[in-house]
Amino acid sequence: MHSRIGFLGCVKRGTNGNKPPMRNSRVITESPYRVPRGVIVIAAFVLLGFPAALGAQQHEDFDQYQLQLSASWFYSNPSGSIQGKSDTVPVDFGKDLGFSSYSTFITKVDWKFTRKNHFYVAFSSFNNSHQAALRRTIVFQGNTFVVGSVTQSKINSFLVAPGYQYDFIRRKRGHLGLGVQLDLFNTSARISAAAQVVGGVQHAAVSASGSLLAPIPVVGPQYRLYLTNSPRLFIEGSFYGMYLFGYGDFISTADEIGYSVNEHFSVNAGYELGSRLTVNNNQSNRIGLRMTQQGAIAGLAFSF
Repeated sequence: MHSRIGFLGCVKRGTNGNKPPMRNSRVITESPYRVPRGVIVIAAFVLLGFPAALGAQQHEDFDQYQLQLSASWFYSNPSGSIQGKSDTVPVDFGKDLGFSSYSTFITKVDWKFTRKNHFYVAFSSFNNSHQAALRRTIVFQGNTFVVGSVTQSKINSFLVAPGYQYDFIRRKRGHLGLGVQLDLFNTSARISAAAQVVGGVQHAAVSASGSLLAPIPVVGPQYRLYLTNSPRLFIEGSFYGMYLFGYGDFISTADEIGYSVNEHFSVNAGYELGSRLTVNNNQSNRIGLRMTQQGAIAGLAFSF
């Protein structure tokens, strides 16, 4: 996989479909665009090291293909929070809802219609659910869930990300390209609690849900470098990001090492160093979401 997408954001709607009056609500308590040190090192390597590494090489590319299909397994360690349209305190995925690591997938179809030009589309699904007893009272979408009650929480998101990439440096042993893509996430969250007795008090069943849908454009470099004068062993990765001012921000980077079994088939493994999406709920028709994911990745690629 050459395009790693983190957990992106979306458009807020209430449970009854009506739009409440305009209001402002802050969801982020940290600097919205703090870039990890590892990301800076990787970006510097990509932007400064590649021209020298690929300088004097022939044009018989090791990665000659017109169509490439890739699929990766991603073991995600998520963290973050979600905040309803009328709420003042976000609900934490880990501390409040007990979300933990889970497996998901990322797939990509890449059409290289000329030597340096690509059209591609990536797909991914992020689904997590958990049952837990609350350690504190939380409010989501105006509904209160009391401390000690057992809740069932679920968040689902499906990503479609079409994009275009131009390889402004392409040589026999690798390339350095710039990609522009549009991340479209369709996300829904639901928290529910059955009728139960908590602390000697009978509480009625309660349920709340919210959905988000929004396009977020991202841009960044993508690279591949063959480590020897052979098409067998290579490293590749990408760095994508965008700062959208009051709306939110997104940043993601991943790096892998791969082995080409033959000209049509390769295997790879690596690590998602960090992907973070922030969508603020300062609009009357949008809930707030903050999501960070990182973890191991492994996959296959078929080239034709």
